[in-house]
Formats: sequence, C-alpha cells, structure tokens
Amino acid sequence: MVDWLIVSSVSGLGPARIKQLSNTMQITELRDRIESGVTKWPFQGTLTQTVFKTDLALVELALRWQDSDPEHHIIYPQHSMYPPLLKELPDPPSVLFIKGNIEHLLIPSIAIVGSRSATQTGLTIAYQLASELARMGLNVVSGMAIGIDGAAHQGALDVNGTSFAVLGTGADIIYPKRHAKLYYVLSQQGCIVSEFWPQVKAYGGNFPKRNRIISGLSMGTLVVEAARKSGSLITARLAMEQGREVFAVPGNILTGQSQGCHDLLRNGAKLVDNAQDIVEELPALCDFHLEQVKSRHHIEVDKASDLPFASLLASVGYETTPIDVVVEHSGKTIELVLEQLLELELQGWVTAVPGGYVKLKRS
Repeated sequence: MVDWLIVSSVSGLGPARIKQLSNTMQITELRDRIESGVTKWPFQGTLTQTVFKTDLALVELALRWQDSDPEHHIIYPQHSMYPPLLKELPDPPSVLFIKGNIEHLLIPSIAIVGSRSATQTGLTIAYQLASELARMGLNVVSGMAIGIDGAAHQGALDVNGTSFAVLGTGADIIYPKRHAKLYYVLSQQGCIVSEFWPQVKAYGGNFPKRNRIISGLSMGTLVVEAARKSGSLITARLAMEQGREVFAVPGNILTGQSQGCHDLLRNGAKLVDNAQDIVEELPALCDFHLEQVKSRHHIEVDKASDLPFASLLASVGYETTPIDVVVEHSGKTIELVLEQLLELELQGWVTAVPGGYVKLKRS
C-alpha cells in the first residue's frame, strides 16, 4: 500500500499515467524509479523527459488517517476489495480512501444522479427508485449533493440497503454541511469513498473528476431531473464512454428541469419508470462483476450439512426470489448472503435472474 501512496503523491503523475506505467512494471519498481530521479518515461508511445517528486507529508497524513479509525481504509488496484468495474477504467484511482464497511464494495451498484434544485416530484422518484433497487440487493451510488443525490442515498438507507457517497473532497470532509447526518449514516450503513487525500476541501474542479468514479463503480447510471447544463450529464456521458448502461426518467415538457433527460432518451438512454426497467438491462455487467469477485474471494462451503449453505438455500424458491426476501428469511447479513449465493450459483444450486435468484432443480 505504501508504494501506491508514494506514487500517487507525485504531482503531475495522474491516474491514467500511473495505470500505464503500472501495466509495464511492478509498483515497487515504479516507486524506486521515481525516488532515484529517473528522467525518461514512456507515455503513450513516446518518451517524456521529467523528474517526478514525491510528497511524503501527504503519505504520512494518509497513514495517520487510516490508523485513526478501524473503519478507515486505503485501497489500490491490486487490493482484493478494489471494485472490479472501476479497475476497467483508463484512469482508475490509484488509491481510494474508504470510510465505512469495506466489504460493501463487493455489492453490485447502480448510480443515481440528477439536479441539485430538484422538484418534489423528482425527489420522490429518486427516493422510490433507490428504495426499489436497494430491496433487490443493489447498492446505490451517488455524490451526496443536495437534491437528487441526497434523496437517492436516503431511499436506499431507509429500507436498510447500502449506499456509497463518492465525494469531491477528502473522505473526512462533510460537504455540504447540511448533509452531516446523511454522511454519518452512510459511513455506518455503506461507505464514504474518495480519491482525494484527507483534509482536501471542496473545489469546483474536483467534482467532475469524482463523477467518473460514480459511473465507474456502477453497472449503470440513472439520471433523474437534469437540465441541459446539469453536471449530472457529465456522469451520464462518462458512463457511456465507459461502456455502461444509461437510464433516464422523463419529466414535464413545459419546464426545463428534465431537458437533459429527454436529450439522453433521444440518444439511446433507456426510459425508466420502475426499478425492473433497470435490472433487466444489467445481466452481462453483473455477471462480469460477480466473476471478478469470485476470482478474488475464496468462499468456504458450509461443512455442517450435505447441502451447501442449507439454511440460505431454503430461502430461495423455484420462482424469482428477491434478494431482500432471501436476507429476511435466512437471518444472515446481506454481505454474507451475497457471498454464499455466489458459491451456490457457482455450484449450480441457484441462478441469478432479473429481480433476484431462482433455485435450480437437480436430479
């Protein structure tokens, strides 16, 4: 981890260049080359002459932040908890600061973004759709801004689901201040996520950068109420560039509140009026996410029974069983349910379908 922090502390060496270099050499070698004052660097097929300087004060700050709380985590692309979809970006964050339960990063996610000056209708829609998605076992990602972001987070949390807030500040900075209570609940019931170092305050240029993480963490991005100049359209554009699904909720044509959503719909975004519209478009990316999780996390089989995870298996029916029903009936935590369902699916006992899981008949 320290190697990644040292490399990430270098001014002028951004995430895209770090990924390019780490694909050609081990991170320890990259650190050694930086600290030894190497001047020639291969970037995009050319050699760039420069000397990079590390900022060890930043590294020490980050380590103190991590050590100050057991719920503070620093992860990097080689870390087992680094989100697999995020790793696919051309410029994945070289370090992420996480406040909360790091195991929640295993849960497949949907982003919900939209206007800061949302109407009451927009807030209600965002809240309701987030609640529906959370009940299906999906994590809701947003940016903790006022308006649609806050409503989406709250909708997921109020049904005991999980939600991530991706900040444009350090993970220790509450912004906006009015969301102090939301920040606290998110850190308890989900995660606070940031690529910015501790103590970094709100700065306009940071928010477009964090938008690529919101879309990059997610299998799809849903836009609820966005004018043509809305910042949430940046997130939607990034999602398209990242090969992710984009969804939009239509709105009142007599106002400008949803013009951005209508433009997205004209350009191929899927119209959404319920969570099922979203879930049915996600099997391929969900399968990729789950396969990546399987490859990085060994899941032990319950040895106390002839059937693997017998109590959990009994909670899944031969017709579609929503994930929240499985959690309720099994009495297990959602994290354990998701891990054990992965193993049951791998062994051919259940299969994931839109809306939940189905038990398979075995001869």
